[in-house]
Amino acid sequence: MNTPARAHAGDDEAFKALAGITTATLTTVLLKKGLRNVWIRGAFPLAPGLPRTVGRAFTVRFIPAREDLATPASWSSPKSTRAAIEQMPAGCIAVVDAQGVTDAGFWGDILCARMAHRGVAALVSDGAVRDLAGVLSTGLPVWAAGAAAPPSVAALTFVDWQQPVGCGGVAVFPDDVIVADQDGAVVIPAALLAEVVAESLEQERLEGWIMREVEQGAALPGLYPPNAEHKARYEASK
Repeated sequence: MNTPARAHAGDDEAFKALAGITTATLTTVLLKKGLRNVWIRGAFPLAPGLPRTVGRAFTVRFIPAREDLATPASWSSPKSTRAAIEQMPAGCIAVVDAQGVTDAGFWGDILCARMAHRGVAALVSDGAVRDLAGVLSTGLPVWAAGAAAPPSVAALTFVDWQQPVGCGGVAVFPDDVIVADQDGAVVIPAALLAEVVAESLEQERLEGWIMREVEQGAALPGLYPPNAEHKARYEASK
């Protein structure tokens, strides 16, 4: 059964905190927890100045094209990209596993316009969009690998939505939390959200303190990362 991405208790508070935490910090915190593969390769902001965006993942899956299935007629199927969009709840981030294909556009401007109308927070993919000017005009924030003119069926077969996917070489499950900014998109496993938020807030505070020390002329050895003396100074500053 395909279930929509859904809000969870505490999401508002957690997402507000994440809006102030860089993806660079998140990758560091997740690395300390043993998760090295959380940054979606190939997903970069298609427009300058996109604000940091946070949401639960709504996953969409493609596989390589098979000619009897990847046809324009498939767009009218009950199991299609169009149907997937109608299941996306407001506030979700659509994560599209496009197999890293960049010579066909998995999504275009009309689909993005519908997503924007439904209140989808953003689109993240390791593939390319088509109708780039139209996509940008919809106002939907998009992180992707670029643009390509050919349609999706030239290289991809749509499979399903709300399944585990491998986007940009990263395992993404429905309801995982996505944070996307100018450095790309990072996946936070749903079960780790609370502790990652708490540890990331502390990491941001620490790095803010270190930056102020650097701006005042402090040398980096022993400061970044802080040794026992600097840790004590940091704690005292709080």
